[in-house]
Amino acid sequence: MLGIMKITLLCKPGAKTEKIEKLEESVYRVWVKAQPTEGAANRAVIERVAAYFKVAASQVEILAGQKSKRKVAAIKLQ
Repeated sequence: MLGIMKITLLCKPGAKTEKIEKLEESVYRVWVKAQPTEGAANRAVIERVAAYFKVAASQVEILAGQKSKRKVAAIKLQ
């Protein structure tokens, strides 16, 4: 394993389209269609981030902000 990369995510649940935009070195804005109900938006954010960084969803973890639009995530790099 190469290490862990921590990034800040500014999430927009309930969006019309799903995408990721890099704002700064380790800050990304993430739009997901899922609503913030019962963790659906968090799961969608994890899947979108995993696809963006080309890693498995199991390698992405939300460390802080589970109930916030501002999240800190860790990506385990191999």
